[in-house]
Amino acid sequence: MFGRRPDGRRVKGIDPVMKITPYVMPMRCDAQVFLKHRADLETLSRYIRRQKAEKNEKITYMQIILAAYVRAVSRNPQVNRFIMNKQLFARNNCSAAFTILKDPADADKGEAVVKIKFDLTDTVYDVRDRVEAAVAANRGDSPPGFVDKLLGFLFAVPGLATVVVGLVRFLDRYGLAPRILMEELPFYVGMYVTNLASIGLHEVNHHLYNWGNVGLFFGMGTTERVAVIEGGETRMKRYLPLGITADERVCSGAHYARFFNDMKYCLDHPEQLEVPPEKIRFDEGMEYHEKKPGDTAAG
Repeated sequence: MFGRRPDGRRVKGIDPVMKITPYVMPMRCDAQVFLKHRADLETLSRYIRRQKAEKNEKITYMQIILAAYVRAVSRNPQVNRFIMNKQLFARNNCSAAFTILKDPADADKGEAVVKIKFDLTDTVYDVRDRVEAAVAANRGDSPPGFVDKLLGFLFAVPGLATVVVGLVRFLDRYGLAPRILMEELPFYVGMYVTNLASIGLHEVNHHLYNWGNVGLFFGMGTTERVAVIEGGETRMKRYLPLGITADERVCSGAHYARFFNDMKYCLDHPEQLEVPPEKIRFDEGMEYHEKKPGDTAAG
């Protein structure tokens, strides 16, 4: 309310065209833009093998994609905004969520959603450590979390879920939803990523949720082999396909282009992610930080 929310603050002085866009497209599903990208899987694979052989560091494709996202946000804060109640807000964190199997060997044991906050100075190693810690905390026979307990309570009483969800959505519209819900629910992040390759599926352009404020959805698919010409000869090259869905109301096309170009550069040169960025850009008055993995000092 009054331009402030637990997860952000209203952006002022924006271009009139950007300001009117949420009135023309009031819902996130109205404003979905679908993109495709093929990441050079051979470059990423060589990097991962080199990290293991030379530094004994284990890194995955998804961790590199998340690290590239964090690095691109550090240069393009406009992409880390969201629309709520037709108003533009700057997010006060850099966050991502993804779904995992509780037991990779047994899909019948169900899924869990992992939500992680990053610091914009994070390297690929910091991102890897945050991801591994979050996955470990949600794997196996871990006790039910806040969301599971809440859903269990709501569905125990017929009709209660409809009433509570409607109330929370109303409060969220005016920035009054409880902070604990925004902290726990996966719908309040800058990016949601799904690794469909892990279950043998092609990439998809996943829809954006009207609940919450997720502005980007990445879908990783199984490896593609594409004929390319290199050195005058044709060969089959391997790519990692990504289906990307973006909320076009969040920022201008020029800002999105710069953001995706930065991500592409990081995926083509993942070694750049081994060191913190030289400079970080925040929205005015919206600087935020997260403690590094293993850091017990106050953040």
